[in-house]
Amino acid sequence: MCKGKIGLILITKPMETPLLSFKSLTQALLQVASLCLLAYLSQYLVSYFALPLPGGVLGLAVLLLLLALNWVPERFVALGATWLLSELLLFFIPPVVASVHYAPLFEQYGLNLLLTLVLGSTCVLLITGFVIDRVFRFERRRNRARRQQLLLASA
Repeated sequence: MCKGKIGLILITKPMETPLLSFKSLTQALLQVASLCLLAYLSQYLVSYFALPLPGGVLGLAVLLLLLALNWVPERFVALGATWLLSELLLFFIPPVVASVHYAPLFEQYGLNLLLTLVLGSTCVLLITGFVIDRVFRFERRRNRARRQQLLLASA
């Protein structure tokens, strides 16, 4: 379990409320739409002014500035940002991202590629979960051994 306040909000909040109310769902959709609009506008500004940085970086800087100056309260983006962060892994799975760039190939070999993408993504998720589980078990054993050594040393 995460000890930080932000970690608890990001991890446990969606699990505590499995069915979002209509108001929360609408609010989350509007916040995600506003974040997408900010990303679109920042990308447009980068291409219009030929700026030497990615649009996402400009968008994050503008959002940070808006939040730091309290021009946009945190609650206006919190729910949408929480959802986006909780689903972040799905946005960055390389096979899925690559499939967007190869639409004609996907049309020709769609079913085979879809099966490969699903199996590959599933393998990535399962192996990541397995590795994280092993790391947590290792840390738990190591911390238990340290506590026992401290108890023996203090006794």
